[in-house]
Amino acid sequence: MLRIINFSKTYKGGKKAVDAISLQVEAGDIFGFIGHNGAGKSTTIKAVVGVLDYEEGEILIDGYSMKEEPLICKQQLAYIPDNPDLYEHLTGIQYLNFMADIFGVSASSREMGIKKYADSFEMTPNLGDLVSSYSHGMKQKLAIIAAVVHEPKLLVLDEPFVGLDPKAAVVLKQIMKELCQKGSAIFFSTHVLDVAQKLCNKVAMINHGKLAFAGTMEDMLSEKTGGSLEDIFMDILNQE
Repeated sequence: MLRIINFSKTYKGGKKAVDAISLQVEAGDIFGFIGHNGAGKSTTIKAVVGVLDYEEGEILIDGYSMKEEPLICKQQLAYIPDNPDLYEHLTGIQYLNFMADIFGVSASSREMGIKKYADSFEMTPNLGDLVSSYSHGMKQKLAIIAAVVHEPKLLVLDEPFVGLDPKAAVVLKQIMKELCQKGSAIFFSTHVLDVAQKLCNKVAMINHGKLAFAGTMEDMLSEKTGGSLEDIFMDILNQE
């Protein structure tokens, strides 16, 4: 579903944020992408979803090149940034219908999807309110609903649990599992390592732009007998 092949990104001034990383996320995967602040997670994610241009390497979404066929790639995915910018002059329901229009979701499908996810996040009573009146957590919930209402083949999230209350975090984890059971794939960054350990079947760790590990969660945890993902993460950082 997602292939990152020898991807590198160098910013102006010569700073290499990401250095020749390769990853593969398959249908049904919940793939965690972890690393310290400034490790290259957000740079990689922004390139994956077509927000950031790149010159080195290749990114494929369902077999299509993000460089050569960006529109087709973007039709296959949904992206939730760590701080989503929404159209605040719209009401919640207007925003959801706008996003459903973009992805060609039928009237019946969007009605069912919006009701299901808005009810799950307890957002239904607020959908008639302007987005500008929402709290940060409510905006995060609206962004999630808008992203999943068209059931993307690939859902990409940057720190998705930041700003969510504990109940909403549980709802999001359930949605992620349901999407994967239907054949979608999830690729997300997080600093909440215990959540990643329980939720993900695959994980990659990036350290100063280079991959320190990429594989199954089982293989990652076997690197250190009896250790947690947090223990392994700290060991890698301490080896610098």
